[in-house]
Amino acid sequence: MRNKSIEATIKDAAGPETRLARALGPLQLTLMGIGVTIGAGIFVLTGTAAANYAGPSIALSYTIGAVATALVALCYMEFASTVPVAGSAYTFAYVSLGELVAWLIGWDLILDMTMGAGAVASGWSQYVTDFLATFGIHIPASVSGPDAAVNIPAVLVILVLTAILASGVRTTSRINTVMTVVKLVAIVIFLAIGVTHVDAANWSPFIPASQPVGGDGDMWEQPLLGWAGLGADATFGMAGILTGGAIVFGAYSGFDIMASNAEEAKRPQRTLPIALLSTVAVCAVLYVAVALTVTGMQHYSKLDNAAPITGALKAAGADWAVRIVGIGAICGLTTVVMIMLLGQSRVFLAMSRDRLLPEWFSQVHPVTRSPRRITWTLGLLVAFMTAVLPIGDLAELGNIGMLTSFIVVCVGVVYLRRSRPDLRRGFRTPWVPVVPAVAVLLCLLLVGNLPLITWARFVGWMAAGLLIYLCWGRRHSKVATGELATGATPGTHTRDAEGRQASSAP
Repeated sequence: MRNKSIEATIKDAAGPETRLARALGPLQLTLMGIGVTIGAGIFVLTGTAAANYAGPSIALSYTIGAVATALVALCYMEFASTVPVAGSAYTFAYVSLGELVAWLIGWDLILDMTMGAGAVASGWSQYVTDFLATFGIHIPASVSGPDAAVNIPAVLVILVLTAILASGVRTTSRINTVMTVVKLVAIVIFLAIGVTHVDAANWSPFIPASQPVGGDGDMWEQPLLGWAGLGADATFGMAGILTGGAIVFGAYSGFDIMASNAEEAKRPQRTLPIALLSTVAVCAVLYVAVALTVTGMQHYSKLDNAAPITGALKAAGADWAVRIVGIGAICGLTTVVMIMLLGQSRVFLAMSRDRLLPEWFSQVHPVTRSPRRITWTLGLLVAFMTAVLPIGDLAELGNIGMLTSFIVVCVGVVYLRRSRPDLRRGFRTPWVPVVPAVAVLLCLLLVGNLPLITWARFVGWMAAGLLIYLCWGRRHSKVATGELATGATPGTHTRDAEGRQASSAP
């Protein structure tokens, strides 16, 4: 239960060898949020979730996800504006719920972002393959398709993006801005074309009849709640909408990544709330609009592939638009992979600073101020995971990790309100504890509708993380060695998140 004080956390982030550059304003951070949020949900998971879980009512799944996201985002805004330091939910847990919870959430976030980046990279590979095919260039399915032994295009894009991230956050931000604009233009073009090819018959029934999970009775494919007798053991129907919501919820993970970049935001107390709210609002509208359009263009049963948007355009005969939207999809998925890798490295950086992981990783480049050691280590890990795991497994593992971290953040907000009511908060979550409690319940409902096999893999991952903590972090962390047991010494002066001198005395 030992924790790290907020004052010590902010002071530690200002260290000359581990300090990141504050280079992101509201617009850059919002575009970064949209860049990572609008991607896999629209261009990949919409079709998969509609075909296998919810049908046309995938639009309702996105709506449920948006409501849960908005509530969780309100909690994130309070934490991120109070402790504007790299690490997102890991850092928030460390200053509120203690070291063990923080470690488990940090380990959980590595799973979330690793698997999420891998899932999107797999979808990127499919879109690139389809795009090149329009020019008569055909990449063999044995090296690029979902059944490939090694998805070579996906691995290559991860390695290229890792090199870009290693060059610094300013370069990353510029590339993200250009690609995000291209992506949004492509989505607008798709919607403009798609609404003219919508067949209302494809929406009937809007909520397909409930069906038992896995006709072969495979219990590992059952939702956890259904397996435990606490929910419907079914796909489609209301159970399918909830399961679809759990699957596509990862599409809203952008604000979590933004929180992990809080340390690189200018005037974070103002910038972060604006960027977080803007990202959630814009993305929710676009997700629902695209979900309704694509399921109206083509029957949901035909959307189970890694490139449902361009597939729907082909089926509608709009071949001329396939290349345009294909470019947007490629740019969109590229930004998602890039920013997820960025967020992942910042969580790892925060854990390394605290010596819960070897401190060697926390060194940043003196010119670019980027943590190159971490960036390359995690980039190679993601490339390997993408090479050996299918897209469905990657997406579900990423979502369970993200939902777990959201629950911890919501609980942490309530706890910190009670334990540190004196803190200067740049943003205060309204209606505490009601908003965090509702957010927790929605997250529990969504995570309980993920398949049992996903839970088994998650438990295995967390068990491995707990073993690492017991063997390393428990004894080596700065708090454990007494270096930061009380944070900044009472009465001394540190620098707050805005760079102003602030006393740490009570």
